[in-house]
Amino acid sequence: MVPLDGSKLAECVLSHLEAVVRGSEPTPDVLLVRAVEPIAIPYGREVAEITSMEQLKAFETHNKIEAEKYLKEIVAQLAKVGVNAKAYVIYGKAAEVLGDFASKNDVDLVIIATHGRSGISRWVWGSVADRLLRSVCVPVLMVRAPGCVPGI
Repeated sequence: MVPLDGSKLAECVLSHLEAVVRGSEPTPDVLLVRAVEPIAIPYGREVAEITSMEQLKAFETHNKIEAEKYLKEIVAQLAKVGVNAKAYVIYGKAAEVLGDFASKNDVDLVIIATHGRSGISRWVWGSVADRLLRSVCVPVLMVRAPGCVPGI
């Protein structure tokens, strides 16, 4: 399973994925997964300030459609180098739904990018990769982002 969020940082895992697939017999099934998170309304704001519920749902639908388009592009890109991948868009808080998806789909390896943050910055921004590492019972290959500086 390869979680992607649409960023170039997340895509840094793709070359590592290709290497894993090339070295595997039989060729593994690759599951590309993108979690579309619910829109969070800031505390103290009225829903009327945000827009109508219909517009909110339309925006979430738009995000799901964009996620599907993005994953289809990555599937096509991987097919050109001989990697057979399938795309899945899931809905919910990324760290939670990715772990559930891995369990329900008998995933045997997770390959995910990480910013490589530590200390306060990790505590403030959180880490989907770190939470996923702790929630699944399969090996997780965490790929540090290019330009990562240890200790940040």
